[in-house]
Amino acid sequence: MTMTNTPDELIVLGYQARRAGRLHEARELFAESIGLSRHSADQDGLANSLVGLGQTERDLKNTHVAVQHYREAVDIYRSQPNRLRFAHTIRHLADILREVGSFEEAKLYYEEALQIYRQSTETPRLDLANAIRGFALLLGETGEFEKAKSLWQEARSLYQSADVQAGVEESEAQIVRLTA
Repeated sequence: MTMTNTPDELIVLGYQARRAGRLHEARELFAESIGLSRHSADQDGLANSLVGLGQTERDLKNTHVAVQHYREAVDIYRSQPNRLRFAHTIRHLADILREVGSFEEAKLYYEEALQIYRQSTETPRLDLANAIRGFALLLGETGEFEKAKSLWQEARSLYQSADVQAGVEESEAQIVRLTA
C-alpha cells in the first residue's frame, strides 16, 4: 500500500477491493485508513474506515472482530450529527449480533435504529425495510410471532414501494410461515 493516499481515498479503494472479492487487500486498505485517521484525529474518516473493516471482517467470517470494529464506529457516530448514518451502522451491528445469537443486545440496537429511521423524513424506504426485516427475523427467532408477522407486513409494503422483489417475496414467505 502507498502512504500517499488519504483516508477517504483508501476507503474508496477498500470498497473497490471488497466488491471485487479481494478481501485481504480490502482489509489492508481499511486498516491503513484507520491508522491515518487515528494519527490525524479524523473521527469521521476513522468511523467510516472501521465500518469498512467491519464489513470486510464479516465477509471473512471473523464475526468477533467485525463486532469490535462496528462497536467502535457506533461510539463515534453516536456523537455525530448524521443520525441516518448512525442508524445504518447500529442496524448492521444488530444484524451481526442477531446472527450470533446475542438477541437481547441486537433487539436494543434494532429498536434504536428503527426509532431514528421512523423519526426522519429523509430515511430511504429500503433502509427502513431492511431494519424492519432484521428485527422481524429476531422476533421470529425469539418467539414473538405476532410482532414479527406485523413487521413482515410492513417490510413487504416498503419493499413493494422500493421495487425490491426479493424483499417482497421473502416477506410474503415469512408471513405465510408465521401464519401456519
